[in-house]
Amino acid sequence: MIVCVAVVGHQNNPLYLQSFTEADDALKLHHIVHCSLDVIDERVNNPKKTGPTLNETFLGLLYPTENYKVYGYLTNTKVKFILVTTDLDVRDADVRNFFRRFHLAYVDAVSNPFHVPGKKITSRTFADRVSDIVRTFGLGTAV
Repeated sequence: MIVCVAVVGHQNNPLYLQSFTEADDALKLHHIVHCSLDVIDERVNNPKKTGPTLNETFLGLLYPTENYKVYGYLTNTKVKFILVTTDLDVRDADVRNFFRRFHLAYVDAVSNPFHVPGKKITSRTFADRVSDIVRTFGLGTAV
């Protein structure tokens, strides 16, 4: 189950963060997202280590915690997408499909002429699309 998705700008400023849990753990999820930024920067700035190449946008599993697994995705414009899930047996194909669909929704949201680049994403349409993508996560659906 996905508990949180986040979009972080190229200057590590939060653009969008949505929690999908009933519990009041927003601060904990903010901390997890913030910690994942260090892992993303380490992977991007040290490409010699094993892992995805620089032209690979899917960063894979960033780090596991006791209760969560954190996955990352880096766009060509250095915008970071972060996925926090409680599932311990998530398939890479499902996560890649999620990020591909999430990226398409993000592109549509920032292509809106009324969106100011670098500012938080407040579009209700984007939030609804993200909720739909999260709801269908792991069901093998395509775009």
